Amino acid sequence: MIVDCHTHIDLSVDAPDVAGYLSAAEKVDACIALGCHKPDHGQVNDKLARFVAAHSGKVLGFGVVDPTKETVDEAYLKRFTEDWHLQGFVLYCSACGFNPTHSEAMNFYQAVTDMELPVFFHNGDLDVSCEGNIAYAQPYLLDEVAKSFPKLKIIIGSMGIPFIDQTIAILARHENVFADLTIRPSNVWQTYNIVMAAHEQGVMDKLVFGSGYPIAEAQACIETLLGFNTLMADRNLPTVPRGSIRAIVERNSLELLSIDHSRIRSQQVAARPGSKPKT
Repeated sequence: MIVDCHTHIDLSVDAPDVAGYLSAAEKVDACIALGCHKPDHGQVNDKLARFVAAHSGKVLGFGVVDPTKETVDEAYLKRFTEDWHLQGFVLYCSACGFNPTHSEAMNFYQAVTDMELPVFFHNGDLDVSCEGNIAYAQPYLLDEVAKSFPKLKIIIGSMGIPFIDQTIAILARHENVFADLTIRPSNVWQTYNIVMAAHEQGVMDKLVFGSGYPIAEAQACIETLLGFNTLMADRNLPTVPRGSIRAIVERNSLELLSIDHSRIRSQQVAARPGSKPKT
């Protein structure tokens, strides 16, 4: 099962590119749409929930939250799961300007741990801009979170770029911390170094696949990863077993993250040749 764990669609515009999103999603079995960081997170999550509901056979939603500015109480979390049917959370600590270990954030982690929902930290890569606080993008800050809540499923977005070494260290230390291998197919040297570092440190099994759509599309990312050993073939550099890279692409990340994907499974069964609709 191929799961794209890192996608975005801007639903705040008058005509969001739903057709483009769904076209790119055809190359995978399921994808996670992450709520975008906008001034009104409630409005973002409401629109995301409607989008996910319309495409529940393919798309799951992670709602955006800032626990330092929003009241994340029982009523809020109930709305999240029972009204919006979102299946995880995405935090933009760098862009929102708060330390992942902020006291309100720690209270939030306790609540979502009890709910058995995963948290995606979208702190690195494009979020590391002059508008954000780069200090809060550092993956080592999640060490305290993972130690305090060992059962919490954590995903470090985009391998924590530019702090790759920190990400790998955290992956090696904590059972329930994962990172999404969102690459830029044109960034050959960066891709080579990320995958090789993960391989050498023995954390390939902690990586999940992501495209970062619309920055890149799943098909291009998959082709780049499966062709990894040809990227630098003319340089006579070390290679990585193709099977371990294929395992990342084909990993059932939804099961790994304990995400309910019964609707997606039902849709896949219904789409199989010779399958009969339920009566």
